Amino acid sequence: MADRPANTTPRPNDRRNQRGRGRGGRRDDRRNQRDDTPKEFEEVVVNIDRVARVVKGGRRFRFKALVVVGNRKNKVGVGVAKGADVQTAIAKATSVAKKHLVVIPVVNETIPHEMEVKLSGARVLIKPAAPGTGIIAGGVVRAVIGVTGIRNLLSKSLGSTNKVNIAYATVEALRSMVPREQWVGAKKQSAKEGK
Repeated sequence: MADRPANTTPRPNDRRNQRGRGRGGRRDDRRNQRDDTPKEFEEVVVNIDRVARVVKGGRRFRFKALVVVGNRKNKVGVGVAKGADVQTAIAKATSVAKKHLVVIPVVNETIPHEMEVKLSGARVLIKPAAPGTGIIAGGVVRAVIGVTGIRNLLSKSLGSTNKVNIAYATVEALRSMVPREQWVGAKKQSAKEGK
């Protein structure tokens, strides 16, 4: 036993020093797992409010999130939800928005015709624009249009400045768009059928 020198420096392949690093550790290390699949929808958090409910002992605070989801093509949805913390509120609002998606007609990266919608106190006017114009819109309308396939648009928010109502009015305006094929030449066809 005396002929072997005492081993004072740890060897690089010593198993005791490898615990938790590289090899070894947990096989199902869920914390470091990442979902690398591309997301179908883009999510934008438009607004977060702290809301209160008055109870006997004082106030109970929660968070309200307004989230817009879209696939950058022709689908868009808006969701509002409350949660005990910000992350919960955002997750709930995202799931609400995904359940209420609307399909919008997009023609040459703009909308087929102008539309004005009044929903609650908010009035939103949206108009098609020439290529190269970009999105001319205020905060909430820009967030909603930004997750669609629309690249050129003029808009004006009239009436209420309530972000939730403006978001819903914008989606309602997009939903009530009539595709170009249905109204271009529709008069000529109906005139021919009448003869």
